[in-house]
Amino acid sequence: MTTEKMIIEIKEWLKEAAGYIKVSFTNEIEISQKSNRKDLVTNIDEEIQTFFINKINEHYPGDRILAEEKGFNTIDSLTGRVWIIDPIDGTMNFVMEQENFCIMMAVFEEGVGQLGFIYDVMKDELYWGGKNLGVFLNDQKLKAPKNSPLSEGLLGMNAYMYGENLYCAKEIGHASMGVRVSGCAGIELIAMLKGNHIGYVSNLSPWDYAAGLVLIEEFGFKYSNIDGSPLSFAKREYFLAATAKAYEEIQKTYIFELE
Repeated sequence: MTTEKMIIEIKEWLKEAAGYIKVSFTNEIEISQKSNRKDLVTNIDEEIQTFFINKINEHYPGDRILAEEKGFNTIDSLTGRVWIIDPIDGTMNFVMEQENFCIMMAVFEEGVGQLGFIYDVMKDELYWGGKNLGVFLNDQKLKAPKNSPLSEGLLGMNAYMYGENLYCAKEIGHASMGVRVSGCAGIELIAMLKGNHIGYVSNLSPWDYAAGLVLIEEFGFKYSNIDGSPLSFAKREYFLAATAKAYEEIQKTYIFELE
């Protein structure tokens, strides 16, 4: 199976899923809690994930899947070809705002990200690309953002981390031009791809960051667990991604002080 054919198929799946999501706003959405009242899941999250899983099983039988909902949220390793899916990233925004949410999908082979897709459904903006392919907004190829230091850019951040000052989050934020909170990892990663933000600090699961990693890596951003260790793809963890300059500054000036 060629990469080009896979890209075409995934784009078609994303468009079909987005159409279903938009229609869902005319119906009553079933909402339930996972870990607490702020950790929501809807019937649409589950239905979109099932749609993608069925497509993958039909077209790529034997591939493995890591996804947020319905028992697909653990995997023993990233060996072989693994699809990593977040059917609706930013479910709270989806429920409360009906905007500022994304569909995210990544394809990894032997632990290396090959393709990434972040689809801002309500804006109809698909950010996609892959290893040695570049990064695109719909059909337009994007240029890599400037490698700016921390003091010259806005920083996306998790609200709880900032409020509780976890890992010197407030000090890091104060050293930047300002902190922005969207409540959606996909939106934050898009802001980095556009050059609007220089970095993102949050507490994420693998499906929150996998697609974005493929894309930001193409643009030279650095990323890791906030303590500098590799991301595990196995659990929720504190996440840092930033321009090379800002990443080094955050690590050396702020995280180093905690050791």
